[in-house]
Amino acid sequence: MMFNLGIFFYNIFLLLYSAGAHIISPWNVKAKLLLKGRKNVFDKLRSSFIPGNNEVVWMHAASLGEFEQGRPVLEKIRACYPNAKIVISFFSPSGYEVMKNYTGADYITYLPADSRRNAKQFIDLINPKLVLWIKYEYWYYYLDVLRTRDIPVLLVSAVFYPDYVFLKWYGSLHRKMMHSFSHFFLQTEDSKKILSMIGISENITISNDTRFDRVIEIAQKETSFPVIENFINKNNPVIIAGSTWEEDEEELDHYANAHAEINFIIAPHEINEERLREVESLFRRSIRYSVLEKNMTDSKWLMKNDANVLIIDNIGMLSRLYKYATITYVGGGFGDDGIHNVLEAAVYGKPVVYGPVIEKYIEAIELADCGGGIVVDSALEVESAFDRLLTDPEEYYQTCKAAKDYVYSKRGATEKIMQYIQANRLLTTS
Repeated sequence: MMFNLGIFFYNIFLLLYSAGAHIISPWNVKAKLLLKGRKNVFDKLRSSFIPGNNEVVWMHAASLGEFEQGRPVLEKIRACYPNAKIVISFFSPSGYEVMKNYTGADYITYLPADSRRNAKQFIDLINPKLVLWIKYEYWYYYLDVLRTRDIPVLLVSAVFYPDYVFLKWYGSLHRKMMHSFSHFFLQTEDSKKILSMIGISENITISNDTRFDRVIEIAQKETSFPVIENFINKNNPVIIAGSTWEEDEEELDHYANAHAEINFIIAPHEINEERLREVESLFRRSIRYSVLEKNMTDSKWLMKNDANVLIIDNIGMLSRLYKYATITYVGGGFGDDGIHNVLEAAVYGKPVVYGPVIEKYIEAIELADCGGGIVVDSALEVESAFDRLLTDPEEYYQTCKAAKDYVYSKRGATEKIMQYIQANRLLTTS
Protein backbone atom coordinates (compact mmCIF):
# COMPACT_ATOMS: atom_id res chain seq x y z
CA MET A 1 0.00 0.00 0.00
CA MET A 2 2.79 2.41 0.93
CA PHE A 3 4.64 1.72 -2.30
CA ASN A 4 1.53 2.32 -4.45
CA LEU A 5 0.90 5.53 -2.57
CA GLY A 6 4.48 6.56 -3.29
CA ILE A 7 3.97 5.98 -7.01
CA PHE A 8 0.72 7.95 -6.89
CA PHE A 9 2.33 11.01 -5.30
CA TYR A 10 5.36 10.71 -7.58
CA ASN A 11 3.11 10.86 -10.64
CA ILE A 12 1.30 13.87 -9.16
CA PHE A 13 4.68 15.54 -8.67
CA LEU A 14 5.63 14.88 -12.32
CA LEU A 15 2.34 16.34 -13.54
CA LEU A 16 2.63 19.43 -11.36
CA TYR A 17 6.26 19.98 -12.37
CA SER A 18 5.38 19.78 -16.07
CA ALA A 19 2.40 22.09 -15.65
CA GLY A 20 4.47 24.55 -13.64
CA ALA A 21 7.20 24.63 -16.30
CA HIS A 22 4.61 25.45 -18.99
CA ILE A 23 3.01 28.16 -16.87
CA ILE A 24 6.23 30.01 -16.05
CA SER A 25 8.03 29.45 -19.37
CA PRO A 26 6.96 32.79 -20.96
CA TRP A 27 9.15 34.67 -18.47
CA ASN A 28 11.45 31.97 -17.04
CA VAL A 29 14.41 31.30 -19.36
CA LYS A 30 15.32 27.92 -17.86
CA ALA A 31 11.77 26.58 -18.10
CA LYS A 32 11.51 27.81 -21.68
CA LEU A 33 14.78 26.13 -22.65
CA LEU A 34 13.77 22.88 -20.94
CA LEU A 35 10.47 22.67 -22.81
CA LYS A 36 12.10 23.60 -26.12
CA GLY A 37 14.89 21.08 -25.59
CA ARG A 38 12.49 18.23 -24.85
CA LYS A 39 10.33 18.95 -27.88
CA ASN A 40 10.62 16.18 -30.48
CA VAL A 41 13.45 14.65 -28.46
CA PHE A 42 12.70 11.12 -29.69
CA ASP A 43 12.51 12.14 -33.35
CA LYS A 44 15.88 13.86 -33.03
CA LEU A 45 17.35 10.80 -31.36
CA ARG A 46 16.07 8.43 -34.07
CA SER A 47 17.47 10.58 -36.85
CA SER A 48 20.82 11.43 -35.27
CA PHE A 49 21.96 8.49 -33.15
CA ILE A 50 22.68 5.07 -34.60
CA PRO A 51 24.48 2.74 -32.16
CA GLY A 52 25.31 0.13 -34.82
CA ASN A 53 27.34 -2.71 -33.35
CA ASN A 54 29.02 -0.42 -30.84
CA GLU A 55 28.44 -0.74 -27.12
CA VAL A 56 26.71 2.33 -25.68
CA VAL A 57 27.61 4.11 -22.44
CA TRP A 58 24.93 6.45 -21.15
CA MET A 59 25.76 9.06 -18.53
CA HIS A 60 23.03 11.14 -16.90
CA ALA A 61 23.95 14.38 -15.16
CA ALA A 62 21.46 16.73 -13.56
CA SER A 63 23.39 19.84 -14.52
CA LEU A 64 26.82 21.24 -15.35
CA GLY A 65 28.37 20.51 -11.96
CA GLU A 66 27.38 16.85 -12.09
CA PHE A 67 28.65 16.60 -15.67
CA GLU A 68 32.06 17.88 -14.54
CA GLN A 69 31.94 15.24 -11.82
CA GLY A 70 31.32 12.45 -14.29
CA ARG A 71 33.55 13.81 -17.03
CA PRO A 72 36.83 12.20 -15.86
CA VAL A 73 35.20 8.76 -15.94
CA LEU A 74 33.59 9.37 -19.33
CA GLU A 75 36.86 10.55 -20.88
CA LYS A 76 38.73 7.60 -19.41
CA ILE A 77 36.12 5.25 -20.91
CA ARG A 78 36.57 6.99 -24.26
CA ALA A 79 40.34 6.45 -24.04
CA CYS A 80 40.11 2.79 -22.97
CA TYR A 81 37.15 1.82 -25.18
CA PRO A 82 37.43 4.02 -28.30
CA ASN A 83 34.74 2.07 -30.17
CA ALA A 84 32.09 2.63 -27.51
CA LYS A 85 29.33 5.13 -28.23
CA ILE A 86 28.72 7.73 -25.54
CA VAL A 87 25.35 9.34 -24.81
CA ILE A 88 24.97 12.16 -22.27
CA SER A 89 21.62 13.34 -20.93
CA PHE A 90 20.93 16.44 -18.87
CA PHE A 91 17.94 17.52 -16.87
CA SER A 92 18.89 21.18 -16.48
CA PRO A 93 19.38 23.74 -19.25
CA SER A 94 22.42 25.05 -17.35
CA GLY A 95 24.09 21.75 -18.17
CA TYR A 96 22.79 21.05 -21.65
CA GLU A 97 23.14 24.55 -23.07
CA VAL A 98 26.78 24.83 -21.98
CA MET A 99 27.84 21.32 -23.03
CA LYS A 100 25.65 20.62 -26.08
CA ASN A 101 28.68 20.91 -28.38
CA TYR A 102 31.01 18.82 -26.20
CA THR A 103 33.05 16.67 -28.58
CA GLY A 104 33.67 13.86 -26.09
CA ALA A 105 30.22 12.34 -26.66
CA ASP A 106 28.41 10.90 -29.66
CA TYR A 107 25.03 12.28 -28.63
CA ILE A 108 23.92 14.88 -26.08
CA THR A 109 20.28 15.41 -25.16
CA TYR A 110 17.81 16.59 -22.59
CA LEU A 111 16.42 13.67 -20.60
CA PRO A 112 12.79 13.16 -21.67
CA ALA A 113 10.28 13.65 -18.87
CA ASP A 114 10.11 10.64 -16.56
CA SER A 115 7.32 8.19 -17.37
CA ARG A 116 7.10 4.47 -18.01
CA ARG A 117 6.55 5.04 -21.74
CA ASN A 118 9.35 7.61 -22.13
CA ALA A 119 11.83 5.53 -20.17
CA LYS A 120 11.18 2.41 -22.27
CA GLN A 121 11.34 4.38 -25.51
CA PHE A 122 14.56 6.20 -24.62
CA ILE A 123 16.32 3.05 -23.42
CA ASP A 124 15.10 1.11 -26.46
CA LEU A 125 16.60 3.74 -28.77
CA ILE A 126 20.02 4.05 -27.18
CA ASN A 127 20.25 0.43 -25.93
CA PRO A 128 22.93 1.11 -23.29
CA LYS A 129 25.43 -1.52 -22.18
CA LEU A 130 26.48 0.56 -19.16
CA VAL A 131 24.84 3.49 -17.37
CA LEU A 132 26.50 6.10 -15.15
CA TRP A 133 24.27 8.15 -12.85
CA ILE A 134 26.16 11.07 -11.30
CA LYS A 135 25.79 11.91 -7.60
CA TYR A 136 22.04 12.38 -7.30
CA GLU A 137 18.72 13.21 -8.99
CA TYR A 138 16.80 9.97 -9.25
CA TRP A 139 14.04 9.31 -11.80
CA TYR A 140 11.97 6.29 -10.84
CA TYR A 141 10.75 5.00 -14.21
CA TYR A 142 14.17 5.20 -15.86
CA LEU A 143 15.85 3.39 -13.00
CA ASP A 144 13.10 0.78 -12.81
CA VAL A 145 13.32 -0.04 -16.53
CA LEU A 146 17.11 -0.32 -16.28
CA ARG A 147 16.76 -2.64 -13.28
CA THR A 148 14.21 -4.93 -14.92
CA ARG A 149 16.45 -5.25 -17.98
CA ASP A 150 19.53 -6.05 -15.89
CA ILE A 151 21.49 -3.14 -17.36
CA PRO A 152 24.31 -2.20 -14.94
CA VAL A 153 23.86 1.25 -13.42
CA LEU A 154 26.74 2.78 -11.44
CA LEU A 155 26.07 5.63 -9.03
CA VAL A 156 29.17 7.83 -9.15
CA SER A 157 30.43 10.18 -6.41
CA ALA A 158 27.31 9.84 -4.28
CA VAL A 159 27.09 11.19 -0.75
CA PHE A 160 24.22 10.64 1.71
CA TYR A 161 23.23 12.35 4.97
CA PRO A 162 21.09 11.30 7.96
CA ASP A 163 18.16 13.44 6.80
CA TYR A 164 18.06 11.84 3.36
CA VAL A 165 14.58 11.11 2.02
CA PHE A 166 15.00 7.33 1.76
CA LEU A 167 15.35 7.19 5.57
CA LYS A 168 11.97 8.90 6.07
CA TRP A 169 8.70 7.04 6.63
CA TYR A 170 7.50 8.40 3.30
CA GLY A 171 10.68 7.45 1.44
CA SER A 172 9.67 3.99 0.17
CA LEU A 173 9.90 5.01 -3.48
CA HIS A 174 13.41 6.39 -3.00
CA ARG A 175 14.41 3.21 -1.18
CA LYS A 176 13.29 1.21 -4.21
CA MET A 177 15.28 3.51 -6.49
CA MET A 178 18.41 2.90 -4.42
CA HIS A 179 18.02 -0.83 -5.03
CA SER A 180 18.11 -0.16 -8.78
CA PHE A 181 21.83 0.60 -8.74
CA SER A 182 24.32 -2.16 -9.47
CA HIS A 183 27.20 -0.52 -7.62
CA PHE A 184 27.73 2.56 -5.48
CA PHE A 185 30.89 4.68 -5.61
CA LEU A 186 30.60 6.79 -2.48
CA GLN A 187 32.46 9.81 -1.21
CA THR A 188 32.41 8.91 2.50
CA GLU A 189 32.25 6.03 4.98
CA ASP A 190 29.27 7.75 6.61
CA SER A 191 27.36 7.40 3.33
CA LYS A 192 28.02 3.65 3.43
CA LYS A 193 26.61 3.45 6.96
CA ILE A 194 23.50 5.33 5.87
CA LEU A 195 22.92 2.95 2.95
CA SER A 196 23.19 0.01 5.34
CA MET A 197 20.16 1.40 7.18
CA ILE A 198 17.99 0.50 4.18
CA GLY A 199 19.55 -2.92 3.70
CA ILE A 200 22.26 -2.05 1.18
CA SER A 201 25.66 -3.20 2.40
CA GLU A 202 27.20 -4.83 -0.67
CA ASN A 203 28.37 -3.52 -4.05
CA ILE A 204 29.85 -0.42 -2.44
CA THR A 205 33.23 1.22 -3.00
CA ILE A 206 34.50 4.24 -1.05
CA SER A 207 36.14 6.05 -3.93
CA ASN A 208 36.17 9.71 -2.85
CA ASP A 209 34.87 12.27 -5.33
CA THR A 210 35.74 12.28 -9.04
CA ARG A 211 35.75 16.08 -8.87
CA PHE A 212 39.22 15.90 -7.32
CA ASP A 213 40.48 14.18 -10.48
CA ARG A 214 38.69 16.71 -12.67
CA VAL A 215 40.05 19.85 -11.01
CA ILE A 216 43.59 18.42 -11.01
CA GLU A 217 43.25 17.73 -14.73
CA ILE A 218 42.10 21.30 -15.37
CA ALA A 219 44.86 22.83 -13.26
CA GLN A 220 47.56 20.87 -15.04
CA LYS A 221 46.55 22.19 -18.47
CA GLU A 222 48.22 25.38 -19.63
CA THR A 223 45.54 27.98 -20.31
CA SER A 224 45.93 31.73 -20.64
CA PHE A 225 43.42 34.58 -20.83
CA PRO A 226 44.96 37.74 -22.32
CA VAL A 227 42.01 39.91 -21.22
CA ILE A 228 42.48 38.81 -17.60
CA GLU A 229 46.24 39.26 -17.77
CA ASN A 230 45.84 42.78 -19.15
CA PHE A 231 43.31 43.69 -16.48
CA ILE A 232 45.51 42.56 -13.61
CA ASN A 233 48.16 44.93 -12.32
CA LYS A 234 50.95 42.49 -11.54
CA ASN A 235 52.09 44.57 -8.55
CA ASN A 236 48.71 44.33 -6.84
CA PRO A 237 46.90 41.43 -5.11
CA VAL A 238 44.10 39.67 -6.99
CA ILE A 239 40.95 38.42 -5.25
CA ILE A 240 38.74 36.17 -7.37
CA ALA A 241 35.19 35.52 -6.18
CA GLY A 242 33.49 32.70 -8.06
CA SER A 243 29.89 31.46 -8.29
CA THR A 244 28.61 34.38 -6.23
CA TRP A 245 25.05 35.21 -5.31
CA GLU A 246 23.72 38.56 -4.10
CA GLU A 247 24.31 37.51 -0.48
CA ASP A 248 28.00 36.95 -1.24
CA GLU A 249 28.45 40.17 -3.16
CA GLU A 250 26.97 42.14 -0.28
CA GLU A 251 29.73 40.69 1.94
CA LEU A 252 32.42 41.71 -0.56
CA ASP A 253 31.45 45.07 -2.03
CA HIS A 254 32.69 47.29 0.81
CA TYR A 255 36.14 45.75 0.74
CA ALA A 256 36.41 46.04 -3.04
CA ASN A 257 35.15 49.62 -3.07
CA ALA A 258 37.55 50.61 -0.26
CA HIS A 259 40.63 49.01 -1.85
CA ALA A 260 41.13 50.40 -5.32
CA GLU A 261 44.65 48.97 -5.29
CA ILE A 262 43.32 45.38 -5.22
CA ASN A 263 42.16 43.70 -8.41
CA PHE A 264 38.84 41.93 -7.94
CA ILE A 265 37.36 39.44 -10.38
CA ILE A 266 33.71 38.52 -9.74
CA ALA A 267 32.07 35.58 -11.52
CA PRO A 268 28.35 35.56 -10.62
CA HIS A 269 26.59 32.19 -10.57
CA GLU A 270 23.83 33.63 -12.76
CA ILE A 271 24.73 35.99 -15.61
CA ASN A 272 21.39 37.25 -16.87
CA GLU A 273 21.17 40.99 -17.43
CA GLU A 274 19.31 41.68 -14.19
CA ARG A 275 21.97 39.94 -12.10
CA LEU A 276 24.82 41.66 -13.92
CA ARG A 277 23.28 45.06 -13.25
CA GLU A 278 22.88 44.17 -9.58
CA VAL A 279 26.59 43.36 -9.39
CA GLU A 280 27.52 46.58 -11.17
CA SER A 281 25.43 48.59 -8.71
CA LEU A 282 27.36 47.12 -5.76
CA PHE A 283 30.88 47.49 -7.14
CA ARG A 284 31.45 51.13 -8.04
CA ARG A 285 34.55 50.74 -10.22
CA SER A 286 33.55 47.70 -12.24
CA ILE A 287 33.61 46.62 -15.85
CA ARG A 288 32.25 43.58 -17.66
CA TYR A 289 34.60 41.09 -19.26
CA SER A 290 32.83 41.42 -22.63
CA VAL A 291 33.26 45.22 -22.61
CA LEU A 292 36.94 45.01 -21.69
CA GLU A 293 37.54 42.35 -24.34
CA LYS A 294 35.88 44.53 -26.99
CA ASN A 295 38.08 47.53 -26.16
CA MET A 296 41.41 45.80 -25.58
CA THR A 297 42.97 47.34 -28.71
CA ASP A 298 41.86 50.90 -27.89
CA SER A 299 44.75 52.37 -25.89
CA LYS A 300 42.97 55.68 -25.24
CA TRP A 301 39.93 53.88 -23.84
CA LEU A 302 42.14 51.68 -21.68
CA MET A 303 43.91 54.71 -20.19
CA LYS A 304 40.57 56.16 -19.11
CA ASN A 305 39.35 52.93 -17.57
CA ASP A 306 39.92 52.94 -13.79
CA ALA A 307 37.99 49.76 -12.91
CA ASN A 308 39.39 47.54 -10.18
CA VAL A 309 36.54 45.00 -10.43
CA LEU A 310 36.12 42.78 -13.48
CA ILE A 311 32.72 41.06 -13.82
CA ILE A 312 32.83 37.78 -15.73
CA ASP A 313 29.71 37.74 -17.90
CA ASN A 314 30.18 34.35 -19.54
CA ILE A 315 30.08 30.70 -18.45
CA GLY A 316 32.94 28.23 -18.59
CA MET A 317 36.02 30.23 -17.61
CA LEU A 318 35.88 30.19 -13.83
CA SER A 319 37.64 26.92 -13.06
CA ARG A 320 40.67 28.12 -15.03
CA LEU A 321 40.65 31.68 -13.70
CA TYR A 322 41.49 30.84 -10.09
CA LYS A 323 45.15 30.38 -11.02
CA TYR A 324 45.44 34.18 -11.30
CA ALA A 325 44.25 34.73 -7.73
CA THR A 326 46.16 35.75 -4.65
CA ILE A 327 43.07 34.85 -2.59
CA THR A 328 39.88 33.12 -3.70
CA TYR A 329 36.33 33.43 -2.45
CA VAL A 330 33.72 30.80 -3.37
CA GLY A 331 30.07 31.79 -3.26
CA GLY A 332 26.91 30.10 -2.05
CA GLY A 333 27.88 29.83 1.59
CA PHE A 334 25.60 32.68 2.67
CA GLY A 335 22.51 31.30 0.91
CA ASP A 336 20.08 28.46 1.51
CA ASP A 337 21.53 26.23 -1.22
CA GLY A 338 25.04 26.08 0.20
CA ILE A 339 28.58 26.43 -1.04
CA HIS A 340 29.70 25.91 -4.63
CA ASN A 341 32.83 24.09 -5.79
CA VAL A 342 35.73 24.97 -3.48
CA LEU A 343 38.01 22.40 -5.15
CA GLU A 344 38.32 24.44 -8.34
CA ALA A 345 40.10 27.12 -6.33
CA ALA A 346 41.99 24.97 -3.81
CA VAL A 347 43.70 22.89 -6.51
CA TYR A 348 45.84 25.89 -7.48
CA GLY A 349 47.16 26.17 -3.95
CA LYS A 350 45.22 29.36 -3.13
CA PRO A 351 43.45 30.21 0.13
CA VAL A 352 39.70 29.65 -0.17
CA VAL A 353 37.31 31.86 1.81
CA TYR A 354 33.60 31.01 2.00
CA GLY A 355 30.42 31.42 3.99
CA PRO A 356 29.03 29.17 6.74
CA VAL A 357 26.40 27.05 4.92
CA ILE A 358 28.63 24.02 4.35
CA GLU A 359 27.14 21.23 6.49
CA LYS A 360 26.27 19.09 3.44
CA TYR A 361 29.52 19.71 1.61
CA ILE A 362 32.14 17.35 2.94
CA GLU A 363 34.93 18.84 0.84
CA ALA A 364 34.30 22.34 2.23
CA ILE A 365 34.29 20.99 5.79
CA GLU A 366 37.48 18.99 5.26
CA LEU A 367 39.21 21.88 3.49
CA ALA A 368 38.53 24.14 6.49
CA ASP A 369 39.61 21.43 8.94
CA CYS A 370 42.98 21.01 7.23
CA GLY A 371 43.62 24.76 7.12
CA GLY A 372 43.17 25.35 3.39
CA GLY A 373 39.74 26.95 3.73
CA ILE A 374 38.54 29.82 5.91
CA VAL A 375 34.87 29.91 6.93
CA VAL A 376 33.44 33.38 7.57
CA ASP A 377 30.12 34.46 9.07
CA SER A 378 29.95 38.14 8.12
CA ALA A 379 31.43 40.92 6.00
CA LEU A 380 33.70 41.87 8.90
CA GLU A 381 35.09 38.33 9.03
CA VAL A 382 35.56 38.32 5.25
CA GLU A 383 37.59 41.52 5.46
CA SER A 384 39.58 40.26 8.43
CA ALA A 385 40.47 37.06 6.56
CA PHE A 386 41.56 39.02 3.49
CA ASP A 387 43.67 41.41 5.58
CA ARG A 388 45.42 38.57 7.45
CA LEU A 389 46.23 36.67 4.29
CA LEU A 390 47.57 39.78 2.58
CA THR A 391 49.76 40.88 5.49
CA ASP A 392 50.93 37.65 7.14
CA PRO A 393 53.23 35.72 4.75
CA GLU A 394 53.46 32.69 7.04
CA GLU A 395 49.67 32.24 7.36
CA TYR A 396 49.32 32.79 3.62
CA TYR A 397 51.94 30.16 2.78
CA GLN A 398 50.51 27.58 5.17
CA THR A 399 46.96 28.12 3.90
CA CYS A 400 48.06 27.79 0.27
CA LYS A 401 49.99 24.60 0.98
CA ALA A 402 47.15 23.04 2.95
CA ALA A 403 44.66 23.75 0.16
CA LYS A 404 46.75 22.14 -2.56
CA ASP A 405 47.85 19.20 -0.42
CA TYR A 406 44.23 18.44 0.46
CA VAL A 407 43.09 18.23 -3.16
CA TYR A 408 45.99 16.09 -4.33
CA SER A 409 45.59 13.70 -1.38
CA LYS A 410 42.07 12.83 -2.56
CA ARG A 411 42.69 11.97 -6.21
CA GLY A 412 42.11 8.50 -7.62
CA ALA A 413 38.31 8.01 -7.75
CA THR A 414 38.29 7.72 -11.53
CA GLU A 415 40.86 4.94 -11.45
CA LYS A 416 38.83 2.96 -8.91
CA ILE A 417 35.73 3.20 -11.08
CA MET A 418 37.64 2.12 -14.19
CA GLN A 419 39.15 -0.82 -12.35
CA TYR A 420 35.63 -1.98 -11.44
CA ILE A 421 34.38 -1.60 -15.02
CA GLN A 422 37.33 -3.55 -16.39
CA ALA A 423 37.37 -6.26 -13.71
CA ASN A 424 33.66 -6.96 -14.23
CA ARG A 425 33.91 -6.72 -18.03
CA LEU A 426 31.05 -4.25 -18.21
CA LEU A 427 32.45 -3.08 -21.55
CA THR A 428 34.23 -5.41 -23.93
CA THR A 429 34.71 -3.20 -27.00
CA SER A 430 38.35 -3.38 -28.06
